[in-house]
Amino acid sequence: MKTAISIPDTIYNTAEMVAKKLNISRSELYTKAVRDYVSKHQKNHITEALNAIYSKEDSSLDPAFLDSQNITIGNESW
Repeated sequence: MKTAISIPDTIYNTAEMVAKKLNISRSELYTKAVRDYVSKHQKNHITEALNAIYSKEDSSLDPAFLDSQNITIGNESW
């Protein structure tokens, strides 16, 4: 899909140099940059969602499982 965007000249010029250095097109550079940015922010939403769930739910281990784990691991210092 074609789109038109406005960015500061300094960012544009730097992006042009990076694209040339990587031997990729400007479109490919922007696509990769936006993909990485979106991916990073989607991961934040997953963490936020899990934090919201576990702030309301008991996430402690079952006592029997905890005892078994303590026996297996022993007195290791982490």
